[in-house]
Amino acid sequence: MHAPLTAHRKSSLWLLALVGCIAMLLAAPALSQADESNPNNLSCLGTIGKGEPEEGSEEQQVAYGFYCNGPITGYQLQAQVPVSGIGSAPLVSALAPALTAGPALKDTFSCSGEIPGYAVNCVGAAKAGYELIAGQFAVEKGLCVEPRVDPLLSVTYAYLEKGVVTQAISGPFDLGRPKGCKPDAFSGGTRLNPKPTPAHKKKSAKKHKKSTKKKSAKKSAHRA
Repeated sequence: MHAPLTAHRKSSLWLLALVGCIAMLLAAPALSQADESNPNNLSCLGTIGKGEPEEGSEEQQVAYGFYCNGPITGYQLQAQVPVSGIGSAPLVSALAPALTAGPALKDTFSCSGEIPGYAVNCVGAAKAGYELIAGQFAVEKGLCVEPRVDPLLSVTYAYLEKGVVTQAISGPFDLGRPKGCKPDAFSGGTRLNPKPTPAHKKKSAKKHKKSTKKKSAKKSAHRA
């Protein structure tokens, strides 16, 4: 008797997470449709943020949402901090032309991975491009604690070519640091394009000064 209520409650939570991911994606530019004909050159765009609580888990939930400009049959999220849990099956919905959420689709994914580990592996199908995929996973520490989780996304597409199953791979795509955290010294950068920290800047400045001093000493010696 309680199963339908539990399922409804979980669906409601996932809907909230989905809406949050959609809101984050609305602020991002649209993807180009230029390379969607080549499954090895897909482009994907997404973000992460605070997830919804998972029943039976006290760990920090990380919500993610992304879409690609072509169909996919699997994806992997590669984190640089330990993943301590994987949420329920991601929700897949249509993405309207104005980058607003369309109706929920029958397309779905099933996710698994070694726990604790550094990857979430998902297989299934987003049969058309521009389908919004929203899910979540757990980490052992607070969302805004450094180093903040910054997952890389790789997507795959399996298809038949002359009777042979062929798999295309695109990525990695950087989903970026969590939205909603206060800026700090690392803000403004990503894993693929990190921002130099103050410590690195100081070291670079010292190296530059030493290099300048050496060059000046060489010039003085040459003149002498």
